[in-house]
Amino acid sequence: MRIDAAGVTLEGDLLVPAGAPGIVLFAHGSGSSRFSSRNRYVAQVLREGGLGTLLIDLLTASEEAIDERTRHLRFDIDLLARRLVDAAQWLDTPSVGLFGASTGGGAALVAAAQLPDRIKAVVSRGGRPDLAGDALPRVKAPTLLIVGGHDEPVIELNEEAYDRMTCERKLEIVPGATHLFEEPGTLEHVARLARDWFVKYLGGQVES
Repeated sequence: MRIDAAGVTLEGDLLVPAGAPGIVLFAHGSGSSRFSSRNRYVAQVLREGGLGTLLIDLLTASEEAIDERTRHLRFDIDLLARRLVDAAQWLDTPSVGLFGASTGGGAALVAAAQLPDRIKAVVSRGGRPDLAGDALPRVKAPTLLIVGGHDEPVIELNEEAYDRMTCERKLEIVPGATHLFEEPGTLEHVARLARDWFVKYLGGQVES
């Protein structure tokens, strides 16, 4: 899909199972893209739960090239959030979930604060929710923060963000996992947690 968002055209992959009650929009961060094998795996598990998924590149190809050198655009949370807001409004569904990874976790929470009636749930994987700053207390969507048990600095940042939030929220620490959840079974654990959270708040079905 090609999506007009905040004055640019973004590339995305949209897959929606028949009868899906909602769509989860993925916010990548820290140099990742919609081709991230980790996020594509999570998206597959969400679709198995009956949910639609939209994996989108929040930066254009030229911006990605700049960011590879400067590494600053991935931390421009306001820019990423504006594009997420436009992409969420573009989706033809009243129920949107946001799945944010790394800096995308911060952008997802800022976008959720700006669209309280449209964003029904947020999941952050190894995210930087602290980067949402003053938007944290304004988030209304139920939020799940997932962090690896060996990702100590990010655990602390997530705990601080959790304390600033006032919505329904949960912090899940995956034992034995580092920042990228590369250890055997850890990404599968993340995917199940995310699926169950989105199914609970967007609808769908968890397979036994």
